[in-house]
Amino acid sequence: MRAAAKVARPMVDVQSMRDERCIPIRKVGVKGVRYPITVLDRANSIQHTTATVNLFVDLPHHYKGTHMSRFIEVFNEHRRDLSMPRFLAMLDELRDALDAETAYCDMHFPYFIEKKAPVSGQPGMMSYDCSYEGSSSAEEREFWVSVQVPVQTVCPCSKAISEYGAHNQRGLVKVRVKLGPFFWIEDLVAIVERSASSDVYTLLKREDEKYVTERSFERPMFVEDIVREVHGGLTALGIFPKFCVEAENFESIHNHSAYACAEYPLDR
Repeated sequence: MRAAAKVARPMVDVQSMRDERCIPIRKVGVKGVRYPITVLDRANSIQHTTATVNLFVDLPHHYKGTHMSRFIEVFNEHRRDLSMPRFLAMLDELRDALDAETAYCDMHFPYFIEKKAPVSGQPGMMSYDCSYEGSSSAEEREFWVSVQVPVQTVCPCSKAISEYGAHNQRGLVKVRVKLGPFFWIEDLVAIVERSASSDVYTLLKREDEKYVTERSFERPMFVEDIVREVHGGLTALGIFPKFCVEAENFESIHNHSAYACAEYPLDR
C-alpha cells in the first residue's frame, strides 16, 4: 500500500504576531554583514570593494519581531550601485519592505586611489577607510560620508627648539560631511593631504623619500593646524551644510596621541 501523502501545514509568521509589552524598539536589524559592493570612482567610473554593513529599522510596540531576511534581500538588489543618491533609495525601499517608520544604514569600506610617488612617479595603490551613514523616514532623509586619510606631521615646537631636527609621526585625519550637492571622495582626500606636513605613499624610491622628508620639515604642523587647514578647505567648497574634522597624531616621543577636532557651523 502507498503511504498517505503528508499535508503541508502553513508556516507560522511568528515575527508578525502581536506583542503585548507595549515597548517600541528604536533599531532592530542585522549587523556586521560583509558584502561585495560597487561605488563610483572618478578615475575609473566604478570601483569594486567589500563593505561591512549594518542595517536597521524601527519596530512598533505591537510587532513581536522584524523580518531579518528582507534586510539582505533589499541590500543585495542595490549592492551593484551604491552611489550616494542610490544609498538613500535603498533606505527608502528598506523602509517600505519592512513597513517601518525609519530605516538606517552605516556601511564601512576601503576605497582605493592610485597615487604616484612625488619624484620618481612610481604608482601605488592607497587605501582610505570610508563610510556612508544614513537614515530615511517620511519626514526626513539624512546622509553622511566619512573618509579617514593617513598623513605625516612634523612638530613645530620640536623644530623651533631643537638643533638637529624635529620629531615627526604618522597621523590620521577623519572628515565627516553631511551630503549637499554631489562630490567625489577624491576631493576630500586631496584637501586633507595638502593640509598636513606631507601626505603618505604606498611606494617611495630613495629620491621620493628625500623629497617627502625635506618637504615635511619645511611644513611643521600641530594637530590644531591640520584641522584648521582642512576646515578652511571644506568651507571654501561651500557645498556641505555640516561637517566635522578630527586629527590624531600617533606621537613618536610620547606614549599617547595628540588630538584636535573642529566642526561647521562653528560653535563660538
